[in-house]
Amino acid sequence: MIRPLGDRVVIKRLEAEETTKSGIILTGNAKEKPQEAEVVAVGPGTEKVKMEVKAKDKVLFSKYAGTEVKVDGEEYIIVKQEDILAIVE
Repeated sequence: MIRPLGDRVVIKRLEAEETTKSGIILTGNAKEKPQEAEVVAVGPGTEKVKMEVKAKDKVLFSKYAGTEVKVDGEEYIIVKQEDILAIVE
């Protein structure tokens, strides 16, 4: 498991929609990478940054944020909490 440090958050990208609202099936590169993810782990925060997200939250994150890593065959993204735009409720 990954344990983030400071104000970092480990997220796992949610699967992209495979069909459009009009019913068109998207394949391969036509699918846009979603900016929605599930929080896997949260760092302890810092003196200046109080952590506002928690594990299992669904969040929206900045398009080019974070570092992609692969652990045990699973793909994760490590972002700073400031790159998380919103919690989806």
